[in-house]
Amino acid sequence: MMLRNTISSSLVRLTTVAVCASLGACTEGVLLPKGPVGAQEKQLLLEALIPMLMVITPIIILTLWFAWWFRASNARAKYRPQWEYSGAIEFSIWMIPMLVILFLGSLAWVGAHQLDPYRPLASKQKPLVVQVVALDWRWLFIYPEQGVASVNELAVPINTPVSFKLTSATVMNSFFIPSLGGQVYAMPGMQTQLQLQANEAGNYRGLSAQFSGDGFSDMHFQVLATDAAGFEAWVARTKSAATQLDATAYDRLVADHKVGEVTYYFPVSGDLFDHAIDHATKRPESTLATSANAPGAARIPARSEH
Repeated sequence: MMLRNTISSSLVRLTTVAVCASLGACTEGVLLPKGPVGAQEKQLLLEALIPMLMVITPIIILTLWFAWWFRASNARAKYRPQWEYSGAIEFSIWMIPMLVILFLGSLAWVGAHQLDPYRPLASKQKPLVVQVVALDWRWLFIYPEQGVASVNELAVPINTPVSFKLTSATVMNSFFIPSLGGQVYAMPGMQTQLQLQANEAGNYRGLSAQFSGDGFSDMHFQVLATDAAGFEAWVARTKSAATQLDATAYDRLVADHKVGEVTYYFPVSGDLFDHAIDHATKRPESTLATSANAPGAARIPARSEH
């Protein structure tokens, strides 16, 4: 008996340590938001989770209770082979799920409009514009107002809205920063938008959330959230890279299909993002280009996707 108690106590301790260790490893993600968009998404997730638990929890409890109560050895359980209908039960099993669905539908409708990725964030600070191009297998970030660009490193000032404009040079990708919230697709020949903001300084993880080929698992980037002085210092450090990024350099960058390290560019052509959108429609292997070259076909212009 003593040995059994010792083993049970040891198992409890090990389980407790494992659970605490796994929870301690959760230092970032959608449940630990660092910005207003992520906070709203977490709130929406919890508001949807509670009514769903209110439905599934009684069902689980009743299932276990029924299995226990109607066991073969329970003489008190009544056997009613002629029972076939109960108005109260029918009303409960239909009305309660209907009310839950209506509530969740209304919640999702309101939340989807409040979290519209095209909707500007309310702030007294001027938004920072960042143009994003998904490459194989890297992310290119262009700062048109600062005249710099970087690969696989995104720097943003805290407490300042960031207005992302996204496209892809090759295939469709999904841009995602779990700690800041939001997720939007980057598609060749099109432009999508996303509004985010970091309220806490730190280094966050960004990634591609859609499988896009061989280098997908390595298609991640670092997000540096700093104060205004730190962001200006990053811009100055980026300008010291002295590697020009124009249309010709961009075409070479797109043609180089590999996992890349952090790279900085300065100066950057002012119309580079427009060139990136147009370039995707002109690639020989592009479906858009193939359709455009067909007899009698008209060229499809680059357009914004909402």
